[in-house]
Amino acid sequence: QVQLVESGGGLVQAGGSLRLSCAASGRTFSNYYMVWFRQAPGKEREFVAIINWSGSITSYEDSVKGRFTISRDNAKNTLYLQMNNLKPEDTAVYYCAARTSWGKSAAAADSWGQGTQVTVSS
Repeated sequence: QVQLVESGGGLVQAGGSLRLSCAASGRTFSNYYMVWFRQAPGKEREFVAIINWSGSITSYEDSVKGRFTISRDNAKNTLYLQMNNLKPEDTAVYYCAARTSWGKSAAAADSWGQGTQVTVSS
């Protein structure tokens, strides 16, 4: 398995921006599809964005399209999530996950990070 550590969360006002990072170690990072999920209090963990091994293909949950950008740097073994125009409903713990196949299911993730809190104030 690959080990994942997220960073970059924090408190931001609505309309602001944050960039999350997910540092990978262990197995070869570029072998994995990488996914961002989030979980708000009292809600199920939900898909946010996914990126293929090379970074050439991405997909987003509808509510973040046009505001969030997923990217990766395989040379640095790091996954990113640039979040712009943040809204209070984006408040959640954000997790990165590694998958060995393309998909949006949290159940099929191979490895998880510990999560980073993002709080957006109105």
